[in-house]
Amino acid sequence: MGRKSLICVLIAIAAAIVLPAIGQRRVTPVNTPATRTQSQNDKEGDSLRALERRRARSTQYTDQATGKVIMIDTLTGVEWIDSTLLPKAPPMKYQLLHAINVGVNIWDPAMRAFGQKYGGFDAYANISLHNRYLPTFEAGFGMANNRPSDQNFTYKSSLAPYFKIGCDYNFLYNSNPDYQLFAIVRYGFSNFKFSVEDCTIRNDYWGEEQKFSIPSTSVTAGWLEVGIGLKVKLFGPISAGWSIKYHSLLHQSHPATGDAWYIPGYGTQNSSLSGAFNITYTLPFRKRATEVPDTANIPTPLPVRDPSGTPANTAH
Repeated sequence: MGRKSLICVLIAIAAAIVLPAIGQRRVTPVNTPATRTQSQNDKEGDSLRALERRRARSTQYTDQATGKVIMIDTLTGVEWIDSTLLPKAPPMKYQLLHAINVGVNIWDPAMRAFGQKYGGFDAYANISLHNRYLPTFEAGFGMANNRPSDQNFTYKSSLAPYFKIGCDYNFLYNSNPDYQLFAIVRYGFSNFKFSVEDCTIRNDYWGEEQKFSIPSTSVTAGWLEVGIGLKVKLFGPISAGWSIKYHSLLHQSHPATGDAWYIPGYGTQNSSLSGAFNITYTLPFRKRATEVPDTANIPTPLPVRDPSGTPANTAH
C-alpha cells in the first residue's frame, strides 16, 4: 500500500471516531416544578427515614406535669417530643353554617309584672358556626318611671332603644345542639333621655318647701357584659334559655344635673348583675347526613353446604 493510500485510510478512521462525538447534543439540566417537587419529596422521604431511625434508637417516658410523651435519644442523650404523639383537638362535628336562632327575652316583662318600675323588652338573633361560635346581635327598648318610697322625686326615662353585639361560645359544640352551655360576651350601647320631676326640698325651720324639676336630658352610654348561659330544648324547634351576666360601664355622658339612674338595656347604675330568660326558635340550615355503618370489616358469611356437597342458598 502506498503512502497516500495509508494516509487516506487513517483520515477515514479518525473521521469515523471523531464526527459522531461532535454530533452528540449537550443536555443542560432544567429545574422544572416537576423536578423541584421530586426533590422536595426526596427530602421529605429522607426526613421521615431519619425520624424513624431516631425513634428506633429512642426510649420514652411520660412527663407527669404536662402529660406529654418525652423521647430520649439513646445515642446522643437528647430529649425530644414526637409531634405525632401529641393529642389533637377534636374535629368539628357540625358544618360551618349550622343554624340560625331568633328569640325574645321575657325577663324584664315578667319583672315588671311583679312591680319592677323599670325595664323593657328585647329580641336577638345569632348564627351558629359549627355549633361552637354564635355571633349575636340584640336590640330592644327600655324605660323607667320610678318614685322611690323613701325619696321625694320621680325619675322618668322615656322609651328608648338599645343595641348589643357580641358572641357566645358553646362548650358542648360536639354534643347535641339542642342542649348548650355557653359563655357570653357583649358590648351594649344606648342613647336615651331622662328627667327628674317633683323634687321637693323642705325647710323644717321655716316650715317651707320648694319644688323643682330637672328637664329632659340626653345621655349616651356604653358597657361590657360577660356571663354564662344555658339552653335546653322544649319541643320541636322551640328552646328555653337562662343566662346571668356581669356588666360594667365603659363610657357615659355626665350631664351637669347628675348621672342617669337607669340605662336602657343595662339596668340601674347601682347593680352589676343582670339576667335573661329567652324563648328561642331554631332554623337549621340543613340536617346532618345519616351516618352509614362501616361494613368493610364485617366478614362475609361462608356458604353452607348440604350433605350432597351443593352450596345452599344463604339469601332469604
